[in-house]
Amino acid sequence: MATHKLLLLPGDGIGPEVMAEVKKLIAFLNARRLGSFEIEEGLVGGCCYDAHKVAITDATMAKAHAADAVIFGAVGGPQWDRVPYEVRPEAGLLRLRKELGLFANIRPAICYPALVESSSLKREVVDGLDIIILRELTGGVYFGEPKTITDLGNGQKRAIDTQVYDTYEIERIARVAFDLARRRRNKLTSMEKRNVMKSGVLWNEVVTQVHAREYKDVQLEHQLADSGGMNLVKWPKQFDVIVTDNLFGDMLSDIAAMLTGSLGMLPSASLGAEDDQTGKRKALYEPVHGSAPDIAGKGLANPIAMIGSLAMCLRYSFGLGEAADALEKAVANVLASGLRTKDIAAPGTNAIGTAGMGDAVVSELRRALK
Repeated sequence: MATHKLLLLPGDGIGPEVMAEVKKLIAFLNARRLGSFEIEEGLVGGCCYDAHKVAITDATMAKAHAADAVIFGAVGGPQWDRVPYEVRPEAGLLRLRKELGLFANIRPAICYPALVESSSLKREVVDGLDIIILRELTGGVYFGEPKTITDLGNGQKRAIDTQVYDTYEIERIARVAFDLARRRRNKLTSMEKRNVMKSGVLWNEVVTQVHAREYKDVQLEHQLADSGGMNLVKWPKQFDVIVTDNLFGDMLSDIAAMLTGSLGMLPSASLGAEDDQTGKRKALYEPVHGSAPDIAGKGLANPIAMIGSLAMCLRYSFGLGEAADALEKAVANVLASGLRTKDIAAPGTNAIGTAGMGDAVVSELRRALK
């Protein structure tokens, strides 16, 4: 059995708490020989700044390059609001994405049957929801240059962020999107702002060309990103796979997350290009939620998104589809049994903590695999 090298980067806030539940599951998978995993850990984000005055060290980046996959918790918190911009906690995550070439961010939005009532939308709108938002992750306005703040004098300043996309960047994310759609319901929606942004004009043009050349069997539709956001709330089940740029993907995926009832429910995968020799991809897996400093250290955080990120890692990086299916089914069964963390518990009902939810998933997985 091949041994897979995992780099765990818990980060800040609730990151270490939810990562602890992933460690339980990795230990279980190793013990049951459902996989063979070696783990290393490192600092990233605010905790790394406190220790080394950078958001991630070169040594940790070297470990990330050497790992078969990176599992990431969360970064940031109010205590680091005034650190220099280039070493802010989020800079560690951005460096990982950029240097590992993680251009494809897969964010599923699934509404578990047991949690339909946790959504702020009506039951009929979200019941059975299962969509994917594919966000381009290493281009666009977050990385474009120039990126400056200029003092104009007389108390005036000018801030500039630049939205930049090249054809190849749009082509490669479009191919991932079409391939995902082929494995699902064969429908892809591309979202941009071609009515007001030149980058949107190119995005629309390139996606249309890739479709015509390589994926005519997939149904393709285009929507403006603002209209798409409205339709995500109005009737999200009209979508299957949505592909969009870095900025709009950041916003639309958070909208989709809340359709399911809580940011604490949704995992994500960030993938790089396939290696020509091995066929493997660099990959980072993380929950959609942030560091939640208001509940950090209290044992209240929902670990399901973090656990789901491990399941995505098993599936996308290691081809362990059966183990991933078993883990995702264990989560669904635990929720169906009525167990809830505070963020998804009905008012007036008892909730279990982070460790309790992790233990319940391990127990359910053990029961299912007898």
